[in-house]
Amino acid sequence: MKNTILFIALILSSISYAQDTSEEKLPYYEVPEYSKEFTAGTMAARMIDGLGFRFYWSSEGLTEKDLTYRPSEEVRSSEETIDHILDLSYIIVNSTLKKPNSRVDKSAMSYEDKRKQTLINLKTAADILRDSDDISQYKIIFGENEIPFWNQVNGPIADAIWHCGQLASFRRVTGNPINPKVNHFTGKVKKTDE
Repeated sequence: MKNTILFIALILSSISYAQDTSEEKLPYYEVPEYSKEFTAGTMAARMIDGLGFRFYWSSEGLTEKDLTYRPSEEVRSSEETIDHILDLSYIIVNSTLKKPNSRVDKSAMSYEDKRKQTLINLKTAADILRDSDDISQYKIIFGENEIPFWNQVNGPIADAIWHCGQLASFRRVTGNPINPKVNHFTGKVKKTDE
């Protein structure tokens, strides 16, 4: 009997471990710990971390009803808003990679693919900025035009945060609000036993 119970316990823990390792963890379930020092790089990274956290939760668990919702014909749907945030995330990451911007074909990407790529782009950019002593080197490049990093703050970063708020509002209208355990001030998710 002991061997049978032990065998069953081993099987169940193996299945649980296999599920944990097969499901890829996306960044920004919570905001990473903040840096010990205040620098231009750590501040810019923290802004992107905040954006990543807001995007993670405003786009998490959207249904087809959520994705197709638009308050009027003149307004982007939630899915079109996610496409736009993905485009903005490419502008952000490309500047930290010192790459020129170009159109990215998203036609074969699912909602989950777009969400994942957006979060990866933001995490990559934040990690580069966090370790940087001089963020002025990260220009936004469109063709021959190089635009200073300053425009990153009031442009793509602020714009993407704005659109995360739209996603949060739209999903509330469709009856699928953000997880109430998410605390945007702390960047943490309340545990179930708290």
